[in-house]
Amino acid sequence: MYNTDIPTRAELPSSKQLWRSTLIAMVSAAAILVAVVLPSEYNVDPTGLGRVLGLTEMGEIKAQLAKEAEEDRIKSLEAPAVPKPDQQSSLLGEILTGLFISSAHAQEVAAARKDEMTFTLKPGEGIEVKMKMTKGSKVNFAWAVEGGVVNFDMHADGSGEAISYEKGRGQPKAEGVLEAALDGNHGWFWRNRGDADVNLTLKTDGAYTEIAKVN
Repeated sequence: MYNTDIPTRAELPSSKQLWRSTLIAMVSAAAILVAVVLPSEYNVDPTGLGRVLGLTEMGEIKAQLAKEAEEDRIKSLEAPAVPKPDQQSSLLGEILTGLFISSAHAQEVAAARKDEMTFTLKPGEGIEVKMKMTKGSKVNFAWAVEGGVVNFDMHADGSGEAISYEKGRGQPKAEGVLEAALDGNHGWFWRNRGDADVNLTLKTDGAYTEIAKVN
């Protein structure tokens, strides 16, 4: 079996040689760092050698790319997420659908209101009936008098306003559609100017929330 010869003490490097080799290695590493690594990686060229060798341009490109990447990251954190066009269309469709369905449902619920009321009016007696309605809503109505005729005033009040839709004297009946001109109370006042009792029946159906005798 072949054994490698062990070097003699004279062949081993001295401490001075080791220190010199270490120092040379450190100086070489520092030189490479300053002349090559800093210009090419960090755009730092203290000696000017990096620009001569074309390394500084490489560092500038890397620094610019890093800056742009950081700016994009910050913008993505600050700016709210914007849905894609197809997502926007889908979201808009859902919102509009919800609004139309809710609106249609509300109108359907309001239109489902239907009432019939009958009152007896003595000679000279008056009575008023009001409904709660919003501007633009509509109510179908029909009223009829049994045993005589009445004077009437179909009117409204609310939001500091008061209007009269229609008035009549000596009428036995009336029917039609009452469309609210304002938010508030809408209805009729009837008075029996005859010499005998009369029975008045009122039928309503449409978009109102309440109906009641006022006096």
